[in-house]
Amino acid sequence: MISSRERKKAAALQEKLQILRSITHSHALSNTSILMDASKYIKELKQKVVRLNQEIACAQDALRQNRVTVETLRHGFLVNVFSGKSCPGLLVSILEAFDELGLSVLEATASCTDTFRLEAIGSENLMEKVDEHVVKQAVLRAIRSCSGSGGDHHDDDDDDDDE
Repeated sequence: MISSRERKKAAALQEKLQILRSITHSHALSNTSILMDASKYIKELKQKVVRLNQEIACAQDALRQNRVTVETLRHGFLVNVFSGKSCPGLLVSILEAFDELGLSVLEATASCTDTFRLEAIGSENLMEKVDEHVVKQAVLRAIRSCSGSGGDHHDDDDDDDDE
């Protein structure tokens, strides 16, 4: 004869198996099948974690590809550009974007070897007021047009870089 204590243990185990069945979306009826479904579910979750970690790593790599920051100065802007890859004409493309905005480059440091780096101080045209966002978007467009990438870029401050 089963004691009260053993009945409580069996009931608790059965309750836990039903919770496990519910969590794993199992339709199994036997305890063994519930455990097999739970094991399969755990394997699927592990695979999902691996895939998500890979996606995160890829996204982080993409974030490192293009970075543009623009800081407003007293009479102009400090523009920092980093691109994970340099392409022919990128510097010219960015300088043309400055020109289109009426920005005069007062001082600049550029490196165009494997990666592309530019730090420029631009003086704004006093006739037309230009803000940081406009400068940043113009530089990002110049990078995209030069590299031919449809949108592999990252800008540190804004997620709304729609034109």
